[in-house]
Amino acid sequence: MTNEAGTATIRNPKSEIRISLLPTGTFKLDGGAMFGIVPKRLWNKVNPADENNLCTWALRCLLIETGDRKILVDCSIGDKQDAKWRSFFEPTGPVSPLPALSERKISPEEITDVFLTHLHFDHCGGGVSLDANGNLAPTFPNATYWSNEVQWRTAMAPNEKEKASFLKENFLPLKEAGRVQFIDVQRDMLEWMPGLKVQFTHGHTDAMMMLHIDAANGKYVYCADTMPATYHLNMPWVMAYDIRPLATLEEKAWLLENAVDNDWRLIFEHDPQTACASLVRNENGRVAVKERFDVL
Repeated sequence: MTNEAGTATIRNPKSEIRISLLPTGTFKLDGGAMFGIVPKRLWNKVNPADENNLCTWALRCLLIETGDRKILVDCSIGDKQDAKWRSFFEPTGPVSPLPALSERKISPEEITDVFLTHLHFDHCGGGVSLDANGNLAPTFPNATYWSNEVQWRTAMAPNEKEKASFLKENFLPLKEAGRVQFIDVQRDMLEWMPGLKVQFTHGHTDAMMMLHIDAANGKYVYCADTMPATYHLNMPWVMAYDIRPLATLEEKAWLLENAVDNDWRLIFEHDPQTACASLVRNENGRVAVKERFDVL
């Protein structure tokens, strides 16, 4: 167990992996959008809304150090958007992984890879910044940014439901700089790097990538928006943002069953209180938190 700013060293048969949670502030989203069909009188008990019906959510990235690689998983909102845009989401804190990396004495130039679970603004915005001349450029100039062709195609020509979530200034400059590589979308989980496996999910958005981290002491799963917070452990609690909510239900059921049966630790990108947790099935047969790690 570590604190929010802490790290955990875990061993893999092929390599040593060091993971660090990077808190990058908070932002606000509409409660109804985040909880879907769940009545407000229920969800307001766990994450109370403000007078505008907005709930506060964490922005939590992940740093993976393995061999000679320093891998950043998602990169928060970023700070390049104007005041009007920021007023819709009320971000607080750094909203960029740079301060958390600096605390670990890691410069942007040292990041070798940026794994983007998907291209919604709150997951990739910090990957592009304004340079000294006011031009958009990769925040991590030496990194390869990893996405996939299906998600990229969706982001370039978004459906009306996701249109406001895909901002081309967050990812087109990466392609123009020649920093993007695609992972082949597959039905089954694939090994991306030793100890790191990618699972493609299609409920929240097309070909979102959940990252599974294998370790000698267990497995961690960076859930992204398949399971944004512990509140979403309840099966009907599915975001209205999801383009295929029934697919989300299936993906959640699979994730929860395996997390309980195999004692996986789930990392929650948006939970304002719980960064990571193991799960258990309670006396009523429902999945619940067994132990919390890195509580804010």
